[in-house]
Amino acid sequence: MTDRRMGKATAVGAAAIAFWSGLALLAVGAKGIPPFELLALSFGVAFLAGLVVLAIRGRSALALLRQPVEAWITAFLAIFFYHALYFFALATIPPVQASLINYLWPLLIVLLAALAPCGERLHMRHVVGAILGLGGATLILADQTTEPQLVGGIAGYLAAAGCAVIWSVYSVFNHRFAHVPSEMLIGVCGGVALAGGIVHAAFESTVWPTTQQALAILLLGIGPTGLAFLAWDHATKHGNLPLLGALSYFAPLLSTLLLIVAGYAPATLLVGLSALLIVVGALLASARRSTTVRPEATSN
Repeated sequence: MTDRRMGKATAVGAAAIAFWSGLALLAVGAKGIPPFELLALSFGVAFLAGLVVLAIRGRSALALLRQPVEAWITAFLAIFFYHALYFFALATIPPVQASLINYLWPLLIVLLAALAPCGERLHMRHVVGAILGLGGATLILADQTTEPQLVGGIAGYLAAAGCAVIWSVYSVFNHRFAHVPSEMLIGVCGGVALAGGIVHAAFESTVWPTTQQALAILLLGIGPTGLAFLAWDHATKHGNLPLLGALSYFAPLLSTLLLIVAGYAPATLLVGLSALLIVVGALLASARRSTTVRPEATSN
């Protein structure tokens, strides 16, 4: 793979990160819609929009949905459970806390990429970066701007942490499916929408969206749960994974800023410190050692 192709794929991944920075804000905008109903509706929008694009491109594009079962199962499980946990977390704990704990996944990507056979060796900077990230998560838990019920609160924090683990493992593992075209994710979105609809029908009561909720769901389907997944799939298969991990640390800052600007969360000191620790720790963990060549070593 050429450096130029890798650079383009990494840039595509940066676009996915930009889309995801709005995930928490849009999910909060759709608050009141049960988690699995929201999952079904947003991914349903993503599936239908993607299907239209494939149909316009012709029968050969639709044939791209026929891919190995392993790739389908891996993507489906990761995307379904990540969003089910994330929407549940947003419904049970303050959105800034849910968002920042969830955004430990970039740090975990760097650590997992370092431990992977094709990645870097684990250095002290990785360990220190992980400790700083955990320190940021601890500050989030200490910032009890609201008082959630004990059971619901604990479950929400665990769900947010589960999001970080699921997405980081999937992002690193997905590299083994580099031969699978990213268009397959359109079909996966349809599977996630169907599964979410089944769970919703079995355990939740349907809530008809208001105009604001419907707009948030539409934007979710087009951006964070639509184009973002196609972009991220392509980037994790063909891009620079450690660099993607480093770039991903800017998502929690943008996400938190959007929530604060929109008035969904207060700009507290502990929230700011926790975001700072997570970002600094992640950048430290993803930093590469410079390898300079001494002039005298090449003079002879």
